[in-house]
Order: sequence, then C-alpha cells, then structure tokens
Amino acid sequence: MTIAGSIFLIMLGAILTWAVEFDLAGVDINVVGVILMLGGIAGLLFGIWRLTNMRRTTAVTRTTPVSPVSPVSPVSPVSPVSPVDGTRTQVYEERRYDDPMV
Repeated sequence: MTIAGSIFLIMLGAILTWAVEFDLAGVDINVVGVILMLGGIAGLLFGIWRLTNMRRTTAVTRTTPVSPVSPVSPVSPVSPVSPVDGTRTQVYEERRYDDPMV
C-alpha cells in the first residue's frame, strides 16, 4: 500500500464516520469508517517505515593502510585513522533509486 493509498483510506474513513448520515440494515457506517481510518494509519506508518529503512544500506569496512599514517590523514580528513592499530574506518552508503517516487 502506498502513502497516497493510505491517505485516501484515512479520508474515506473520515467521510464515512463524520459526514454520512445513511443507514444500512446490519451495517454501521461509522464503524466501517473507523476501521478504514485505522487501516489507513497502519498503512501510512508502514509506508513511511519502508521508505526510511529499505532505500539505503550501509556497509562499514576497516582497511589497514600500507604505510604508517598520522592520526588524521592529510589526504582524507573525513576517514579517521585509529591510533591504536592503524586501521581506517570507511563507511559506504548505497541508495537505490529504482523504487517509484512517492
């Protein structure tokens, strides 16, 4: 379920709950509206969670430099060098943009 579909369910449920004055035999329109709103909220939360967690992956690798380096590398000040064992931490973040825009 997309975010737009979730918002549509929330709006439809709100309309059925508070704006419709129609009675059906054996069906309570207000309860149907509340159920649709709860389903829309659950879908919206799941869609937002999926967007934030599934689009990026992070891999942390430690590499050992070939020559001894000072605690902060003059070439790359972003990747710190550990003074204890001389390893360098490199964080690689990959984002996939093949998902449809929401």
